[in-house]
Order: sequence, then C-alpha cells, then structure tokens
Amino acid sequence: MQRLSGKVALVTGGVRGIGRGIAELFAAEGAAVTAVDVLDPAGSAGSTGGVGQADADGTAAGSLEFGRLDVTDEAGWARTVAAVEERHGGLDILVNNAGVGSYEAIHELAQDEWNRVLGVNQTGVFLGMRAAIPALRRSGGGSVINISSIYGAAAVPGSLAYQATKGAVLSMTRNAAITYAGENIRANAVLPGWIRTPMTEAQTREFNDTVIASTPMGRGADPRDIAYGCVYLASDESSYVTGTDLVIDGGFLAR
Repeated sequence: MQRLSGKVALVTGGVRGIGRGIAELFAAEGAAVTAVDVLDPAGSAGSTGGVGQADADGTAAGSLEFGRLDVTDEAGWARTVAAVEERHGGLDILVNNAGVGSYEAIHELAQDEWNRVLGVNQTGVFLGMRAAIPALRRSGGGSVINISSIYGAAAVPGSLAYQATKGAVLSMTRNAAITYAGENIRANAVLPGWIRTPMTEAQTREFNDTVIASTPMGRGADPRDIAYGCVYLASDESSYVTGTDLVIDGGFLAR
C-alpha cells in the first residue's frame, strides 16, 4: 500500500541530500512530486527508481519531476506553486528543505553572510509557507514539513547564523500549526542529526567525528532515515499531529 497515493508534493532543495531522499521516497509512496532547487538535477530527468511505473498489484506509482527555484525569490515561489497546481490539480504537501550552512562565530560573522543564511534558511521557509498555504486551502488542507536541525534546539560553537535560522524555523512551524489548524493544514518540523549529505561532507573531518562521537547510537544516518519520518508527517497517518518537532538524531538531543 502506498502511503501518499494521490497526493501532490513540492520539495525544496530536492536535487541532492535530504531533499532528494525525501522526493524519491515520496514518489515511491505514490505522490506526484516536484523537486525544486538552484542546482541542476544532473542525470535526473523525469522519473527515478521505478517512479512512474506501476506496482505489482497494478497500483499506479507516483512521479518525480525537477524544477528550478531560488527559495529567496518571492515571484519564483508564486510561479512554482501555480505551475504545480496547474499540472497536478492542487497541492497537498510542502517540504521546506532548502538550506545552507555557515560556521562563523558572532565576532567573525559578516553581515552579508548573515543575510545570505537568513535569506535561504528562514526567509525561504516563510516565502514557501506563504505561497503554499492558499494552495493547501484550495485542496481542503494538507501538510507543511519544515526541515530544521538538532542545532535549532541545542547549541554548537560558532555557526551563529545557521543555528539562529534553524531555531527560528521551529518557532515559525509552531505558529503556522496553531494559525491554520482549523483549516486542516498541519505544520511540523523535523530535526535531523548528522546525516550523510554533500553539506556534511564539506565539513571538516574533525567536526563530523565530534558530532558522531556525541551521538549515542555512534553513527550518522542517510537521507532516507529523514525521508521515512517525512512520509509519516505527509500522510494521513499523522492527521492529528501538528505543531510538533520530530527529532531523528540517533539520540543526540536526549543526552
């Protein structure tokens, strides 16, 4: 049984890493997925991993297509949501996953870098929710999933801008949850721990080793570990879940 059959999803930062894992699993679970990014989906046209095929029981699988969107572009958001509605007849799920890292401490952080990180990680989430909520209303409700981080809830040396934005995402998600609960629009945040992605691969080995060593399970995870949690939040299985933080971190925040 496909848990997202008949649903339409929009995933930002969907070309690689966590976003790609979410987009592919959503499609495998029956959703019509549009994955958008500022990056080109090298070698990824149309469908992947059996997407667009029919299951053994004859149930139609979902689909996965790629598009371009800078999440700081207000007009781009409007065009993207309109295109998804026109192509698929509505929108049921928004995943605000696009994000950038930053490692500078307060005394080292230039305002241009602060503005860059806030633009993608925080303003991008705001613009995404603002563009998508009218579409979710037209669909009779839906699910907003905002990707935060363990560093939205716990301190890390340096990384001021990144931590500030990921903490803000948690507050923004709770606000959306209580604002739109009466309209059958749910909003939840996901807090990944150390996940094997191009972003973490760009970090120093020392930093990565320190985070993994601080994780009670003693290892990192793959994007699909986050994607499975997002499938739950996107599906009707979580119809009574809103305003919550789903932590997927190998026990990091439980220390």
